Amino acid sequence: MAGPVHLLKLSVGTESVEDLAAWQDSVVERNRAAGLGAVVTHTTRMWPRREAEILAGGSIYWVIRGAVLCRQKVLGLEERIGGDGIRRCAIVLEPGLVRTSPQPRRPFQGWRYLKPTDAPADLGAYVPGEETLPRELAEELAALGVL
Repeated sequence: MAGPVHLLKLSVGTESVEDLAAWQDSVVERNRAAGLGAVVTHTTRMWPRREAEILAGGSIYWVIRGAVLCRQKVLGLEERIGGDGIRRCAIVLEPGLVRTSPQPRRPFQGWRYLKPTDAPADLGAYVPGEETLPRELAEELAALGVL
């Protein structure tokens, strides 16, 4: 089996890790109401070609306002057929976010694959309401290799 590979994805419309966490709470409620269970998913039109590598321990790294700020482990990929009849991929994610060292990223569409060697370091679990360093300071410290 191939080693893990990660997904890199823009979190469109969110301004912070807190916004992403709140959005995912609403996704869990929609999934529960639809009879899919209390699961965190991100649904996309394309199915990853490197499925086996992602499922071998990969995570999705979230780009928020131009920087990777957090990640979640990918637990599975499930087919969803929308009301429009289009096949989509629901990426099933581990609940909870893990903050990462900020890593600048330019905008892109869809997702990108990310080698484990290129992934930013974990900073610890996101805890709602927990104080964090101001984003600009965290990015400067990351650029200096302190974070």
